[in-house]
Amino acid sequence: MPFLKLRQHVIRVAIVCIVAVVLGGLTAQSAFADKILIPMDLKQTNHLKAYGVTYHALTRGIKVDWLLNYRGGSFLFEAYPELLDTCNVRGVTYEVINAGQEDQIRQTIEQENMESVLLEKAPSIAIYTVPTAEPWDDAVTMALEYAQIPYTTLWDAEVIKGDLNKYDWLHLHHEDFTGQYGKFYGSYRNELWYRQSVQLNEEMAHTLGYRKVSELKKMVALTIKDYVSRGGFLFAMCSATETLDIALSALDVDIVPAPFDGDPPDPDCENKLNYDNCMAFTGFQISLDPFEYAHSNIDTTPDRISSRLGPEGDYFTLFEFSAKLDPVPTMLVQCHVPVVDGFMGQTTAFRKSLVKNYVTILGENEGQNEVRYLHGNLDKGTFTFLGGHDPEDYQHLIYDPPTDLNLHKNSPGYRLILNNVLFPAARKKERKT
Repeated sequence: MPFLKLRQHVIRVAIVCIVAVVLGGLTAQSAFADKILIPMDLKQTNHLKAYGVTYHALTRGIKVDWLLNYRGGSFLFEAYPELLDTCNVRGVTYEVINAGQEDQIRQTIEQENMESVLLEKAPSIAIYTVPTAEPWDDAVTMALEYAQIPYTTLWDAEVIKGDLNKYDWLHLHHEDFTGQYGKFYGSYRNELWYRQSVQLNEEMAHTLGYRKVSELKKMVALTIKDYVSRGGFLFAMCSATETLDIALSALDVDIVPAPFDGDPPDPDCENKLNYDNCMAFTGFQISLDPFEYAHSNIDTTPDRISSRLGPEGDYFTLFEFSAKLDPVPTMLVQCHVPVVDGFMGQTTAFRKSLVKNYVTILGENEGQNEVRYLHGNLDKGTFTFLGGHDPEDYQHLIYDPPTDLNLHKNSPGYRLILNNVLFPAARKKERKT
């Protein structure tokens, strides 16, 4: 019996020693392990899919360092074989670096206008869109599809039910939160797709217990604002940027012309707008003409038409921020070029004089009274607005074919979109449900 106990003791000691050696070896190995650097400068062959690789790493529980302003905003993480294979399969340029090379990079970051931001968790993504929309209906959905980043779609019923609480990040595109169906009445009211859109929206409003579409959309807009204030991340493009704030300003007043809802707007509605409810804009004037393809004077498209600004002269400059003092706006403007080609949309650019003072301007058309890209905080959450519809389709028209992102792997405009997708991973926030 003593012999058996001694034997068991020896076996336990041996196991402990073996485990200690293995763990010690792993610790030593991890301390000097190689890492993957995904450069995001001009040497990157596919900027857009690089974001997808980074998102994939986060879904695997692998933390990523976002090296702001270092080689265009590069990514750095442990050199797991799986991630090397992912880069190779997706055609993403990467470099394997050792501990000494990493130390040199971090010294450079310390000395320059650069910063290393830790990305910890892949954000859950929701796209607000009508159920009948195609994936190529908006640029963000196309970007997510191309970068292979998963997302969920939702619409009015899900928003009203409270499903936004399930997601970290929400995108809005060319939706009309005023209940005027995009102000397409003048040109497309007899088109089948327009009549179907009206019917679908009216059915949804009645199903959810609202008398008019505009009343439902106001509640959706208010719910989205509440989602942001409790810690949500909102990214909007095209007309959603403008109509969201218009709807919020008109929560207590009818601004919708009769062709859209059967009764005229309040004759004093413009004097009853409450700009304090708005997220980004103030002091704007709304359009009450149902035949006018415009919602308000927030959008500078009429000015652009009168000045005959075309693709050759349309661009905007990204602001440079202090990476160490202002990491959030720095993340949002990471790009391999400082100037981005402009592109139009239902709402192309924002009149600078109507942007609220506390909002941060990320990109503007220098010398013009217009902002193309902005960011703001609302209580515990944030919102980012980017004017225009599709960064690689200058004047996207109805019935135009979808953009093929295989032809635009290094698109600066699409990079701005994907910066916003990764942004929520940089900090953990809890929302009250």
